[in-house]
Amino acid sequence: MRVVTVPILEDNYAYLVIDEATKKAACIDPAEPKVVLEAAKKENVELTHILTTHAHWDHAGGNEEMKRLVPNLEVVGGKGDRAQAVMREVGDGDTVLVGSLEVKVLYTPCHTAGHVCYYLEPKDGPRCVFTGDTMFVAGCGNFNAGTPQQMFHALVEKIGSLPPDTLVYCGHEYTEKNLMYAQTAEPNNQAIKDKLAWVRQQRAQGNPTVPSTVSTEWQINPFLRCREQTLLEYTGKSDPVECLAVIRARKSAWRP
Repeated sequence: MRVVTVPILEDNYAYLVIDEATKKAACIDPAEPKVVLEAAKKENVELTHILTTHAHWDHAGGNEEMKRLVPNLEVVGGKGDRAQAVMREVGDGDTVLVGSLEVKVLYTPCHTAGHVCYYLEPKDGPRCVFTGDTMFVAGCGNFNAGTPQQMFHALVEKIGSLPPDTLVYCGHEYTEKNLMYAQTAEPNNQAIKDKLAWVRQQRAQGNPTVPSTVSTEWQINPFLRCREQTLLEYTGKSDPVECLAVIRARKSAWRP
């Protein structure tokens, strides 16, 4: 298996998930179809699926055009999310076969009503999860359609429980600002300082900051770390879910 990161729009990422054995591939959130199709052509793969994380236009807005340009594509999306052109709605426990790859669905509603993430543990490559706008590098999405408890379940209990070496591919290049905020919440966290220095170097060279890993996120992501004493003290809360809610509210109001 191989993953190709495709920068699109202003700061989004689409992805190609390629089964090397069959040269079949899925595209994740191809909101800029021509760019994604050019990447697929370059890789010489046959696209069989669109895997939609959620219904927002900058993730699902290219589905109809992709379906028109590649008529045999199956468009997959989360149950109840009403994403554009979705033909098959999926939830927890569902799988999608892309060539010989088994893609497992994690149902993570909160950012949108039916947001999903896609998890793979292939025989010929590292484990990986595509998190859309539920988890960013050092961040998480807004609670547009859900509650702090739902985000805690999605972020901490689901994504956070994946094997530590799982690669995390998110939907946006928000990493530098996320880490700048994380540093205000945990100013003595050396892992955040080190990651921020690396990110600035990457961006200066025009490189993406994905993928992260689950283990790295446990060190740097304040939303995932909402059970840590430093963040409980920062928010003045004793309950991790309430802590998560305060971190989200403060991040939304924060300006660099």
